[in-house]
Amino acid sequence: MRKLNKFVASLLAATLVAGSLAGCGSSEAEAPAADAAAETTETAEEATAETTEETTEETTEEAAAASDGKVYYLNFKPEQAEDWVELASEYTALTGVPVEVVTAASNSYEDTLKSEMAKTEAPTLFQVNGPVGLATWKDYCYDLTGSEVLGQLSSEDFALKSDNGVAGIAYVVETYGIIYNKTILEDYFTKDYAVVKSVDEINTFDQLKAVADSIQANKDDLGVKGAFTSAGMDSSSDWRFKTHLANLPLYYEFTEEGYQGQPAEIKGSYLENYKNIWDLYITDATCDKAMLSAKTGDDATAEFAMGEAVFYQNGTWAWGDLENAGMTADDLGMLPIYIGAKGEENQGLCTGSENYWCVNSKASEADIKATLDFLNWCVTSEEGTTAMGEKMGFVIPFKAAKESTNPLIQCANEYIANGKTAVSWNFSAIPSETWKDNVGSALLEYAQGTGDWATVETNFVDGWKTEYDAAH
Repeated sequence: MRKLNKFVASLLAATLVAGSLAGCGSSEAEAPAADAAAETTETAEEATAETTEETTEETTEEAAAASDGKVYYLNFKPEQAEDWVELASEYTALTGVPVEVVTAASNSYEDTLKSEMAKTEAPTLFQVNGPVGLATWKDYCYDLTGSEVLGQLSSEDFALKSDNGVAGIAYVVETYGIIYNKTILEDYFTKDYAVVKSVDEINTFDQLKAVADSIQANKDDLGVKGAFTSAGMDSSSDWRFKTHLANLPLYYEFTEEGYQGQPAEIKGSYLENYKNIWDLYITDATCDKAMLSAKTGDDATAEFAMGEAVFYQNGTWAWGDLENAGMTADDLGMLPIYIGAKGEENQGLCTGSENYWCVNSKASEADIKATLDFLNWCVTSEEGTTAMGEKMGFVIPFKAAKESTNPLIQCANEYIANGKTAVSWNFSAIPSETWKDNVGSALLEYAQGTGDWATVETNFVDGWKTEYDAAH
């Protein structure tokens, strides 16, 4: 985990209020009556004192809670929704501070954030995906300079900075590539028709394609439905291709052209490579191309977990779902996404972050303090670091981080140890969600035969400039 943190750092160059009640007095009377009255008065005073004490305690607790503020976290990651609710409940039980966690539906975070920010009880903690997201929400970002949680970062490279100071903090470093089923692949290597005999031989697009084609041609013998899981293009799955897969041609062009930050326009130099890998995904697959519009992320997960496919493009965050579906660490490995670029045999996995915590500067002072305290507890306490490192499977860029038990993270560490160059997350420079949606629509139309590749190229290149100009 320290290896991964160190490497990714180089890639990321983000009143107490008490009430009081008056006691009851006694009146003068004859002695026996006075004694009885005194006893009655004593009893009344005791009852009143108890009531006063209880009321004071309740008022004190309420006042303390109000003084401590509250936390409302709008979570970006559906895969960890239950884990965050559980961790929030644990914190509330420990401190008495209310923490509400709401998770946006997949692929709808930005729309949900806009809606929630317009409410009186807006999120006190939210997320942006990097400099592009920050441009939209910078006026809502509390300056984290000097905060305890900022001081816990393992590197300043994980701080998202703006003109007003530190606007956000990366809270998870993630990796994606082509996850593979070790058991099926090892069985394939024993076959006469196998084109390679070891996974180590799959280090270029040509080799990947040769293996996938061979698996597809012999799928019945291997007991699978296809080499790759379905490339579903509904909203729960299309981000894997219009964003994560699109990162590969962007990465090679950004590297070749020396782009810094977000360029005003791009050339699309590696779009033929993008076409090649997309063709492979939709041809050597578990389903017909005509079915892609209805296929979901859950479909792909199920196909892979059930052994119906050998390859599955996804990331370290998928481990929880695969484990819940019955897979073990020994079942899994991960390959880089090869697209046929020069020198790709030295390429590693795609590693980076687009997950930056931001504290709402429009929230009350008490809520801001409560939110900062909650974040600091998450990244320093035994409970918080265990939940994030083990239950959520995160590599977190903080000093108290625990080693993750996620086997896909261990794959990423192996590539780093072997000297491979990780692919940076350049998709954080994509100018808008509209750009992604237009590219995704063109990919689907091309796959279904209702559109051509030229439309993908137009939406990719011309669409970039259009969306950049609109944003600036």
